[in-house]
Amino acid sequence: MTALRPERESGADAYGGAGGQDTSYGGQPYGAPGAYGDGWYGDTASDSYGGAAGSTAYLPPVDEETVALRIPEPPERTARATREESASAPLAAPGGRAARRKAARKRHGRRGGSHKAVEGPGADAGREGAPEAPEGASRAPLSRVEARRQARARKASPAVVASRAVGEVFITCGVLMLLFVTYQLWWTNVRAHAQAGKEVSDLQEDWASGERKPGAFEPGQGFALLHIPKLDVVVPIAEGISSKKVLDRGMVGHYAEGALKTAMPDAKTGNFGLAGHRNTHGEPFRYINRLEPGDPIVVETQDEYFVYKMASILPVTSPSNVSVLDPVPKGSGFTGPGRYITLTTCTPEFTSKYRLIVWGKMVEERPRSKGKPDALVS
Repeated sequence: MTALRPERESGADAYGGAGGQDTSYGGQPYGAPGAYGDGWYGDTASDSYGGAAGSTAYLPPVDEETVALRIPEPPERTARATREESASAPLAAPGGRAARRKAARKRHGRRGGSHKAVEGPGADAGREGAPEAPEGASRAPLSRVEARRQARARKASPAVVASRAVGEVFITCGVLMLLFVTYQLWWTNVRAHAQAGKEVSDLQEDWASGERKPGAFEPGQGFALLHIPKLDVVVPIAEGISSKKVLDRGMVGHYAEGALKTAMPDAKTGNFGLAGHRNTHGEPFRYINRLEPGDPIVVETQDEYFVYKMASILPVTSPSNVSVLDPVPKGSGFTGPGRYITLTTCTPEFTSKYRLIVWGKMVEERPRSKGKPDALVS
């Protein structure tokens, strides 16, 4: 240790020694054991100059950078100040001033310029593919190359744009198809039932007032009512099989034109042929495949009731098989002339690929003046 010790004052009472002695403190020579205590430089000694042994004497801290004189601070203040400074000041790099300068050059560049990115959690935050910097960490500015790269990454490629356009087209088509199916399966039935119901009311009012007389009817004109009690069907019968004028309005049509012309119910012999929708537009013939032999089918006109009994069914046939409308229909099981009824509709459901045929034979003709037949009463 090269630090100098404090000099004593001359005189008798400098540290309790005899006056005039310049080589001791308290009667002991300078530097002898007990003058500053046996532990002035770390040995066990008193807390004062020349005190009793049993405590550790104060040793000034060693300054590695200078050997200049300084006034030592009391032990308590020095410890407290050291703790406060160590808590507030950043950690210094070990190895003295030269080591700290070297560490600073590594962090900030050789000249310490601010153009270098700061090392730490946020240093790579702006780079493509780098992890997100924690909240509060500074981000380094992006270079032009990195900015352009990020801009290109954010911009959608032509393939992505095309796929989005195709997806939007598919979604639009799906919505339109859903609306079309809803219209076909639900709205057409609602509208057809309303139109058919109005036609039934008009017919009954005309019959009650006597305004409508039997005879020839115009295409699309209603002239009778069809009752199928087992299926809870009451639907008007109109002249012709036009889709727009008859079938799509919820009514059933009478084959009355050209080669498909069939007899009227009041004819003495013949086949009364009717057509109707099985699905959509009121679907009056949807469940005629459930009819069984003997089930009643009633045609009500202005003056009479014509009661038929279901006789046979042809589940599938070609749409061009018009022989089912012959006066004695082929495949019906009938062997000779008679008064028959033929119901035709599409099959399978929701298609028009084939035709479903139901035949019946008249078993009763009852004037309206005698009241309803038993098939409509029971």
